[in-house]
Amino acid sequence: MQLIGMLDSPCVRRVAVALIVARMPFEHRPISLFRHIDEFSRINPLLKAPTLVTDQGTVLMDSSVILDYLAAVHPPLAALNPVQPAERLRAARLTGLALTVMEKAVQRYYERALRSPETHNSPWIDRVMGQLDAGLSALDAELPEIGWMGPELGVADIAVACAFGFVATVIGDLVDLGRCPNLAEFSNRAEELPAFRSAPPEDGVTAPLAVAD
Repeated sequence: MQLIGMLDSPCVRRVAVALIVARMPFEHRPISLFRHIDEFSRINPLLKAPTLVTDQGTVLMDSSVILDYLAAVHPPLAALNPVQPAERLRAARLTGLALTVMEKAVQRYYERALRSPETHNSPWIDRVMGQLDAGLSALDAELPEIGWMGPELGVADIAVACAFGFVATVIGDLVDLGRCPNLAEFSNRAEELPAFRSAPPEDGVTAPLAVAD
């Protein structure tokens, strides 16, 4: 099983950290959507990261689709989701917020990185930043005060920490992170865990197959 994509993508990192926490063996191939476009397109012509190549050779894409499938074949990964309906609903709510924050942060990053200042679309940027700020504020208000969202670290916790880490690292100068003290503290706790430290959001880093506790 191969996970394709760079760990500086929050969605790729989300999958990698979850697999490490669940001790699910995988090979990580840090192939860039930009620098290695030909290599990536041979695996997935849609050029979407993360991409997963299963042991059967099937190619999957989208972090939620990948984690949903893998949870069905690897019980320890499924165990990272809450079982009780109320807890599962809350985790789904926070995961949705985190994925929206990732999406809007990526859009804002690309707008700055790939377009010249004179071609920036100010109304679009304002819309994206409004969505991003709303997502961050909601996460900051709804996170638990102590510990994780369940008894142990789960997929929702991983998504939230990866989202905030991407925002802080890539567009932290465009966002008032001081408005999110709960979110910052929560993410800082997560970043100290072995699974997060072993899969840092850095260009070209390869996630390990397993991490010692």
